[in-house]
Amino acid sequence: MDELEEIKKRKLEQMKEQYMKGDKNMSENLPNSPLEITDADIDNAINKYETIVIDCWAPWCGPCRMVAPVIEELAKELHGKIVFGKLNVDENPGTSTKHQIMSIPTLLVFKNGNLVDRLVGAYPKEELKKMLERY
Repeated sequence: MDELEEIKKRKLEQMKEQYMKGDKNMSENLPNSPLEITDADIDNAINKYETIVIDCWAPWCGPCRMVAPVIEELAKELHGKIVFGKLNVDENPGTSTKHQIMSIPTLLVFKNGNLVDRLVGAYPKEELKKMLERY
């Protein structure tokens, strides 16, 4: 392994260690509002954040509009622990097909780059928060 790869590896380990210890600087860099996610950047988002919840929605969907403010609030309340994203299924059919999204809203929960849960439907805030806190 060349010197540059060694430096990258060390730096990544340091950042991981800081994050696992809950270093304030790490959580400050995480977004506190939902990110706009597209087919083009979903893989980057999934791999960038340890835990990300992607809200798959559409503008014409009533339950999706009910969940939207809940997602906004949880993004602030769970800042530093979970990152939230929003993916419009009408504009991003690739992701919808890949993850077999048949009903919306669907929340895709990714942990360390892997899909670990799928929540379908509009949940009340406290119930959704309780379900997500295990991640």
